[in-house]
Amino acid sequence: MRKQQRADIVRDRLGELYPDPPIPLDHVDDFTLLVAVLLSAQCTDKKVNEVTPELFRVAGDPKRMYELGEAQILEIIRPLGLSKQKAKNLEGLSKRLLDDFGGQVPRSFEELESLPGVGHKTASVVMAQAFGVPAFPVDTHIHRLAQRWGLTSGKSVTQTEADLKRLFPESSWNDLHLQIIYYGREHCTARGCDGTKCGICRELYPNRRKPPTTKKA
Repeated sequence: MRKQQRADIVRDRLGELYPDPPIPLDHVDDFTLLVAVLLSAQCTDKKVNEVTPELFRVAGDPKRMYELGEAQILEIIRPLGLSKQKAKNLEGLSKRLLDDFGGQVPRSFEELESLPGVGHKTASVVMAQAFGVPAFPVDTHIHRLAQRWGLTSGKSVTQTEADLKRLFPESSWNDLHLQIIYYGREHCTARGCDGTKCGICRELYPNRRKPPTTKKA
């Protein structure tokens, strides 16, 4: 089976399973989505969703977040991994939004990635889910599954993103990155499926007997 054939099967199966994939991070606007995505680094979405209601209650916009300050932000987000750095980034990010962007979340990759704590993946999620701009954010689930499914060599997250963008139509990117994440959590997990057990792995590689080697993000 050729790589494009595998990609087409993946897209079809994921579309059947998750026809309208929801955004897993709770938010109410582009700013709270940006904050939630930043907080999700090295942390589960479930844990982030447990912390953000209180944070957004007292600091749901850049002005109130900056006024809350690093120390008080830290008190709220302390249960999350890397909380000290994230608190510092949220204060700095909010100040930049107020000083340079009129208190609004910018709508370009370059401007988003200039904000404290915002890398390419975070910017991609915000551009895709807040502003509807085609993007293909690659997290650990996507990086792992793309390798298991023979869609990329997995040399780097950047390479995986480029390979997936070539294989799938641009109009599908925003849904597909969510669909792959959900499938990776529910069916093709890191330990529950080794590349030989879940439905898609078996369909793509019916004769595979040994787990494929995958490179970490």
